[in-house]
Amino acid sequence: MALVLTQPDRPAGRGLRPAPSPVKRFATAHAIPVLQPRTLKGAPKLQEVRALRPDALVVAAYGLLLPAALLEAGRHGALNVHASLLPRWRGAAPIQRAILAGDAETGISIMQMDAGLDTGPVLLQKHIPIAPADDTGTLQNKLAALGAEMMAAVLADIAAGRARPSPQPENGATYAPKITKAETRLNWARPARELERAIRAFRPVPGAFALLDGEPVKIWRAEVFDATGEPGRLCLVGGKLVATCGEQALAVSELQRGGARALSAAEFLRGRPLSPGARFD
Repeated sequence: MALVLTQPDRPAGRGLRPAPSPVKRFATAHAIPVLQPRTLKGAPKLQEVRALRPDALVVAAYGLLLPAALLEAGRHGALNVHASLLPRWRGAAPIQRAILAGDAETGISIMQMDAGLDTGPVLLQKHIPIAPADDTGTLQNKLAALGAEMMAAVLADIAAGRARPSPQPENGATYAPKITKAETRLNWARPARELERAIRAFRPVPGAFALLDGEPVKIWRAEVFDATGEPGRLCLVGGKLVATCGEQALAVSELQRGGARALSAAEFLRGRPLSPGARFD
């Protein structure tokens, strides 16, 4: 590896001090040069990359669009590890969107990057199932391990002259935009199965939330429960904290008030007993 490009250090922790990305920490530990340009548009750092005449650029969750000068810097172009079964879920949040949509499977696509948004030809693709308990964190870990194996295989195929990229079909293309704050607020008029998927899609970050007497409460874990009632109404059923939805209900098992730690439903209720008629707004 000749060079690593990663995002600039970001504020982190209670002190909000600039902290390096895991990629930078790995590169530094292995004495690999690191560049951290704030932008790639006309950046003079691009000339340093081009001067290295790399065989290929390997791109994973970089977070910035790569200009043509960078896409063409490598002899074999730029190869992207994309966490979806392209052309489904092109864009920034493919894992979250797959869970939100209730997809039965997802996977990794190793793609030859072009000027479009995840539109380049695919060199290798593998499927994995989305388990009922998977959230974005667990699924991301599975896909990261798979993507690393697949990228190593693709690079070996390129070196041996075996790589055969295939154009993506336009049929079935969908877009996975970034997750917005508004999306993470649970709408209790929706079916319970949709809200349960949203909770998993937004775990571990940024977290799904609801308002309880005007106070935001993050909901980290819940399961579909067979009950009906006014959407958002809270009650105790067999010791479970149940919130009714547009269809069925959710039995909420882990919550978190602002500035506090995450609690089980039982712990939460000891500190904040339900008042008559309590409901999520």
